Amino acid sequence: MARQTGILYFTISLILVTVALFFGFECRLTLVTHLPYGYFIPIACGLLFLFNMGCLLRTAWSDPGIIPRSTPEEAAYLERCLQDQQARDENTREYRPPPRTLDITINGTPMKLKYCFTCKIFRPPRASHCSMCDNCVENFDHHCPWVGNCVGRRNYRYFFLFVTSLTLLCLFIFSFSVTHIILLSGLQGGFLEALKISPGRYPFMLICFFSIWSVIG
Repeated sequence: MARQTGILYFTISLILVTVALFFGFECRLTLVTHLPYGYFIPIACGLLFLFNMGCLLRTAWSDPGIIPRSTPEEAAYLERCLQDQQARDENTREYRPPPRTLDITINGTPMKLKYCFTCKIFRPPRASHCSMCDNCVENFDHHCPWVGNCVGRRNYRYFFLFVTSLTLLCLFIFSFSVTHIILLSGLQGGFLEALKISPGRYPFMLICFFSIWSVIG
């Protein structure tokens, strides 16, 4: 994980509380007892929840593709090359930093590699240095504070599965929460009476509603 875990534990708590409220109110009151094959609802929700948490933890606990820093021998060799270059330059007496780019050819295609002054390496294409993790990450996408880690080459698939499964989980819980309100309104003879019986739906219905749009986006 990154040195700064961000709000990963808040993310885990938010998902846990939302699913727990769904099991404690919606499934217990009407969904399992009044719908045909309603017992499949908590089973499907539980499996989706376990898959989602697995993808979240795998994203947070995986190496995103950190590129090793240069060894002391490599850094010393580069320093000697720079000093030799500086000695040959008669027009300056100041210290010159390493060149910021390096032109190479890969499979006949010219590439320009950028130099990282922190890791003392020339980064491969699509790599970038994360200021939060203080590492160069291969195929760097972004640093996600919600999972407390960078998203890069080695954990991008798990991050994508996490976002996808979280979207399905939010849609699943929100849809059956609306179904629960409709069923309970018919049983209690009114919408307001149904809301009085099961007040626990308010927080997680709002969480799911707003999470659907942010996660899909």
